[in-house]
Amino acid sequence: MGIIYNYLKNVFQDIKQETKQNPSFVGAILILTTIPASLAINNTALILLCASVSLNLKKANFKISKALILLLLLYFLMFFSLLWTIDVKQTLKALPKEIALLLIPTAFIFISNFTKEQKTKLFKYYSHGMLLWTFYWIVKASANYTITKDSAVFFYHELVTKDVNAIHVSIYISIAFFYFLISENRSLKSNLILSWLFFFLILLSSKNVLVTFIGLLLFYIFRYSKLTSRAKSYYIFSLVIALFVIFSFGKVRNRFEMEIAKNFSYVKENPANKREGVNTINVAEAWNKEMFSPSDYFPGTAMRVYKFRIFLELLKEEPIFWKGYGLNASKIKLKEKDQSYNLHSGYAGFNFHNQYIQNFAELGIFGFTLLLLIVILNLKNSIKSKDFLHIVFGILMITLFLTESFLWRQRGVMFFTILYCIFNTTNYVKHTKTELKIP
Repeated sequence: MGIIYNYLKNVFQDIKQETKQNPSFVGAILILTTIPASLAINNTALILLCASVSLNLKKANFKISKALILLLLLYFLMFFSLLWTIDVKQTLKALPKEIALLLIPTAFIFISNFTKEQKTKLFKYYSHGMLLWTFYWIVKASANYTITKDSAVFFYHELVTKDVNAIHVSIYISIAFFYFLISENRSLKSNLILSWLFFFLILLSSKNVLVTFIGLLLFYIFRYSKLTSRAKSYYIFSLVIALFVIFSFGKVRNRFEMEIAKNFSYVKENPANKREGVNTINVAEAWNKEMFSPSDYFPGTAMRVYKFRIFLELLKEEPIFWKGYGLNASKIKLKEKDQSYNLHSGYAGFNFHNQYIQNFAELGIFGFTLLLLIVILNLKNSIKSKDFLHIVFGILMITLFLTESFLWRQRGVMFFTILYCIFNTTNYVKHTKTELKIP
């Protein structure tokens, strides 16, 4: 108990000291660490950040940048879509969920930029916070397993709940993983943490994030790390073993097999993936089939291909190129299309599952262009800063937006906006090849 008390005391003193230098420090930490918590708690953290800015306006260091302007323009476009939306009720309902796009960049206009050292500490507390969340979810899943005896509680949405979303949590954990990875102080403790977080990513079973994550890991090992050849070999060997472990879990293996087997003829489909009376749709069918049936099941890739097909049809049939349908107003059109193709009613609530398409369909070419400018500027700044954690964030967001309407979820827009603002307004004194040294 004494060790824990001293540790927490040191953490409190450190945060207190940093908050004296930048009053928004504690608010940023609270937003970052409460992302997976209830929306009420995370919103309270946002209010605290805004309050800290308001109470220190006399000391404000007013500055504005292209990065912040782009976020503000995106929110203003969402707001003004009320003038042309086809569903005023849905647009009004969505605007409060997107308020982070307005409040967080506005706060960063007035607060002092975080120094590189302060940013390091922000990610230190964020990453340890995510580590604690993984323990919470595993304990919760273990308790559920004792009741249900169903191993599914340890995988995918069942592990973290569908509302929090396993795909989104995979992004949170990936950022934390790379924070610990780029520490030059390798130790048994840090290696255990990395192994645990990687194991947790496997349980989350997000195909897109796992593939991107492994690519980034290999890129770091061969391009950014100062590891010896022997150490690199050790990491590659560990990664290969980990991949074997991934496919030793039936729940994880089946998710990959279902996608691959239905879309590549030379791969034999696992009988365990077949459902009685259910026809699994492949990518070609999702793109070309003239009519579906309520018994058709769309795996992740096929569903996203189908949604892209629907978007192109809507773009051709209706005048949405310039203005779109309005924020969150495409639901009724998607539902009509699903009904016309005779899809199961369970698919009626699905959005485009692609942030680029979602922006185009609901905010027109200007909304689409703004999103492109945001992700391109973010990636450009990450390369310029040579901050590998920023690069990880930039690439993860670009790829995630291809498969998820991440910014149309309140946790998603909060997570993206706070990290985007931290990364793109940080004061860098000196850039080196390997940034973000761990204190």
